Amino acid sequence: MSDSIDPSAKGLQRRALLKGTTGMAGILATGMAPFVHAQEKIVLRYLGTAVNQDKAIGEKFKADTGIEIQYVAVTTDDVTKRAVTAPNSFDLIDTEFFSLKKIVPTGNLKGIDTKKIKNADKITPLFTQGMVAGKAVGDQGTAPKKVIYLEGEKSKKFSTTPTQFMSLIPTVYNADTLGIRPDLIKRPIDSWAELLNPEFKGKAAILNIPSIGIMDAAMVVEAKGIHKYKDKGNMSKAEIDLTIKTLIEAKKAGQFRALWKDFNESVNLMASGEVVIQSMWSPAVTAVRTKGIACNFQPLKEGYRAWAAGFGLPATLSGKKLDGAYEFINWFLDGWAGAYLNRQGYYSAVLDTAKAKMEGYEWAYWMEGKPASQDIKSPNGDVLAKAGAVRDGGSYEARMGGIACWNAVMDENEYMVRKWNEFVAA
Repeated sequence: MSDSIDPSAKGLQRRALLKGTTGMAGILATGMAPFVHAQEKIVLRYLGTAVNQDKAIGEKFKADTGIEIQYVAVTTDDVTKRAVTAPNSFDLIDTEFFSLKKIVPTGNLKGIDTKKIKNADKITPLFTQGMVAGKAVGDQGTAPKKVIYLEGEKSKKFSTTPTQFMSLIPTVYNADTLGIRPDLIKRPIDSWAELLNPEFKGKAAILNIPSIGIMDAAMVVEAKGIHKYKDKGNMSKAEIDLTIKTLIEAKKAGQFRALWKDFNESVNLMASGEVVIQSMWSPAVTAVRTKGIACNFQPLKEGYRAWAAGFGLPATLSGKKLDGAYEFINWFLDGWAGAYLNRQGYYSAVLDTAKAKMEGYEWAYWMEGKPASQDIKSPNGDVLAKAGAVRDGGSYEARMGGIACWNAVMDENEYMVRKWNEFVAA
């Protein structure tokens, strides 16, 4: 994902599931008394995309704590707009890290006090240091480590060094690549350049969300040897022109079957065989597979485009609602939600607590890249992988250690969107 999508896209619910269910049980288990009690009838307005909102998560949290989650589902762009223009319209925001450069300078987000977050010190160093297994990963674009710390609780500025206050507490993240139909392609695919290979004329598709689609296009441009970007997540006007020109030439030559915006659309294009290679999200690949159709989330030699989302708090939140929001965040990091996310192919912010809520064979498949010792099922019981299968991209270390760039909002964003629209109209 990123998954910037129209909230009406029901497929998004998959990501939605993700976001919601982890920490209260843990708080209770550790004997930390919940801050909030059911009789106070707290309702938290949770602003985010439909992708990250799910009934099951809200129900589990309410069962554990008595606090009700009221989902407010809007598009990715509208999450940012509301954070900037209507910060009193929500109690908890679930947004992507790349949006922070627009939101934080307004002062509308409160720095999250890590002293109130039980598992703050266990958040994966990918976010806090940009490291996986002791090695630095690519940080082009808006790498979370650049924007996760604030100078203080009321600061409008990011801190370049760790502080007590975080802008967002990470919830879910992944590294995206191309989806392919191996049964229809019938040869190895190992480079982003293949998206524009004339061999797949009329059977390729790209994601039509400008800030993400242009990153995929940049991966292709570099892979083809056309241009080397200083930062794919923050192009110059000349680089934007070059990237869009490459896309328009491919489009006019008939390369693209579709430019998709909707999760379900990407699934249907792939499942029908109309498209054999395209920008894709991990849960969409999973959805194709649950139909019994071969589909790979293909590791590529140039690396992955990563994205990450997290929970933020409006600056005006106070009293019992503030306590309730902290309780939700703590509950979310405590394992149940993390395990739920991991079982769908996402990754959770605190790996230890999620591991404790997963079966050994599940962890081995999803996180260690080992062959499944038995069938792997989704949270709702669908078989996602048969015994013996290995996860695309292998282990957590292999995939998240292979990041080339992160979703971003460019300094030249308005110009980029205008040029992207020229590509769509071409």
